[in-house]
Amino acid sequence: MRLPRMVLGGLLGVLLVLGVGCNAEPVSLNLIAGSEIKDLEPIFVSMKQDIGIELKITYSGTLDGVERIRNGEAFDAAWFSHAKYLDLVARDKVKSQERIMLSPVVMGVKRSVVARLGWQGKSITWADIAGAAASGKLRYAMTNPSASNSGFTALMGVHAALGGQDAKLKSFFAGQRLTAGSSGWLADAYLRQQDSLDGMINYESVLLSLQKRLKEPLELLYPKEGIVTADYPLVLLENSKRDTYQKVVDYLRSDKVQRRIMETTLRRPAVTSVPPLSIFAKGLLVELPFPATEAEVNTILAKFLSDQRRPAHSVFVLDVSGSMDGSRIVALKNSIKKLSGTDLSLSGRFARFQTREKVTIITFSDQVSAPETTLIQNDANRQTIQAKADGLKLGDGTAIYDALETAYDYVDKTLPLEPDRTFSVVLMTDGENNAGDNYSTFAAKFQGLKAQTKAIKLFPILFGEGNTSEMNDLATLTGGRVFDGTTSLEGAFKEIRGYQ
Repeated sequence: MRLPRMVLGGLLGVLLVLGVGCNAEPVSLNLIAGSEIKDLEPIFVSMKQDIGIELKITYSGTLDGVERIRNGEAFDAAWFSHAKYLDLVARDKVKSQERIMLSPVVMGVKRSVVARLGWQGKSITWADIAGAAASGKLRYAMTNPSASNSGFTALMGVHAALGGQDAKLKSFFAGQRLTAGSSGWLADAYLRQQDSLDGMINYESVLLSLQKRLKEPLELLYPKEGIVTADYPLVLLENSKRDTYQKVVDYLRSDKVQRRIMETTLRRPAVTSVPPLSIFAKGLLVELPFPATEAEVNTILAKFLSDQRRPAHSVFVLDVSGSMDGSRIVALKNSIKKLSGTDLSLSGRFARFQTREKVTIITFSDQVSAPETTLIQNDANRQTIQAKADGLKLGDGTAIYDALETAYDYVDKTLPLEPDRTFSVVLMTDGENNAGDNYSTFAAKFQGLKAQTKAIKLFPILFGEGNTSEMNDLATLTGGRVFDGTTSLEGAFKEIRGYQ
């Protein structure tokens, strides 16, 4: 039967409104978020299927993300593990927020260490932990507060618990032996180094998820002064997206999805209608106060980086071969200069070389320069490094592995002289090795190093025509991580600072 033209036209209009028969873009919400929520991506796929809303996510560190929001970068919403700092820095940007899931930031300690310290069955304080760390009896992992929300949250909590007393905070952070720019990478690194560590500060969910993979389970400590809980609020930034935002919130806070989040990520539900799993510690969690102003937060961060944590010794191995000519050498010089203090942004101030830090620069083409080390004590020392960056000169050839052998030989000799420093090695190259030793020779020599030298991680930066496979192999060999500098070399150097 042929339908009248009027009926056909009406049906076509309805179909067009409904988006049937055409390639209409799904409704989307443009998010800036912490990497912590990556484990929810399967749920985001289900959400798109169930309610037709797609999350378009830009992952970012906390400080960098908050700064981008404050500077007016266009995002519909933000999703970090908490919004306390965002509320202080860019309150006018926040239109609404709703917590989605909960995970306290706590310390997990090996059960044998808990017994050795006499903590079994006792109500432990942050001061107890600081005392054990200062005496060398507790060596732990924690993310860098300037790069990762778990470390940031822990720092703010510990600062409040210890009354902001500098001596106590120095005692507490004397026990940190492993750092990272993300809570997930920290957990993986702890797995590799668990024989030399006693515990880790991280989200409760991360610690619980590790238990079955560890040689020795961790006992989770909830110090009696209190903790800071990550409540993962979804924050609306763009009013015109309020309806879409609310549909996402309603979906994520539904009992079915809350239960799925809890069971798959081991975070606590944010709604009272979903009973928590028995794996979670019972009892009321005392919340520590969060700083009241942006200036207070920034002061706490600055003192941690420059005065309270174990000082860093950062070794940079830099390619100055002929292929770096032009825009590449300019980008390298600018990257080093920004780390030396020319980046005045919020995240740049905390990513720069810190007071008490030692910075060693080794350059290479077909020849490798002798290591040059600068102790950062003031702006004059930073200017010294800026001058070194400006003075970089190009050569021929690319002796990557000879340069790395020089770096690790330097570290091997320096480590015993600086037992209280945190060492790392960064490699930046834009090409493939074509002079001196090859990867296999370097790997064999690396395996022959002392255990404490082999524990120093290498962080290669992918750039130009660099050999991706060998950069990944180097990161695996040394327990480090590869960073992508192809889009922004400056961004890669800045991101690495969270691991130093």
